[in-house]
Amino acid sequence: MMFQLPELPYAMDALAPYMSAETLEYHHGKHHKAYVDKLNELTTGEEFKVVSLEDIIRRSAQDQTQKVLFNQAGQHWNHSFFWKNMKAKGGGAIPGSLEKQLIADFGSLDQFKNDFKSACVSQFGSGWGWLVHDGEKLAITKTANADTPLVHGHTALLTCDVWEHAYYIDYRNMRPKYVEAFLADLVDWERVADLYEQAAS
Repeated sequence: MMFQLPELPYAMDALAPYMSAETLEYHHGKHHKAYVDKLNELTTGEEFKVVSLEDIIRRSAQDQTQKVLFNQAGQHWNHSFFWKNMKAKGGGAIPGSLEKQLIADFGSLDQFKNDFKSACVSQFGSGWGWLVHDGEKLAITKTANADTPLVHGHTALLTCDVWEHAYYIDYRNMRPKYVEAFLADLVDWERVADLYEQAAS
């Protein structure tokens, strides 16, 4: 099995000014590509020919001798998910069913956004902020490095990449400003709502 770098679901300049073409060229074309290339180097054996990316992540997460494999696989999955979270002219209104559940689980939309931003900003070093379905309700989590909700029994609905390469070109060290722009102007809420409907059904 050869893993492929997914094409972005929008043009390189489609997310500007909130995420520049230069950021996407480096982030997608260099950082994500490097994870895919290394993952393919590590999965040339017969045992990987019929194993899914998700299976590789779950298996390698339990084995400390497979940490390098887990890091490449987890980063490939996380990044592939992240690209689909965004769209040109994103942000705006949140679809009704998801909006109602966010209010039910967090008290208000503002509280949800504050909690999500706090998780992203407080993640020490590199990592990810997540909105997940934990099997019963919506929850906000954060993971370090290549860690992913897949190995914690959660269904990912939304993620914000807070590795420095995700925002440093456009925002320098202002991670809070980046997360604010992500929520207000980049998120594809329709897709998040679709994932919520699937997880809740």
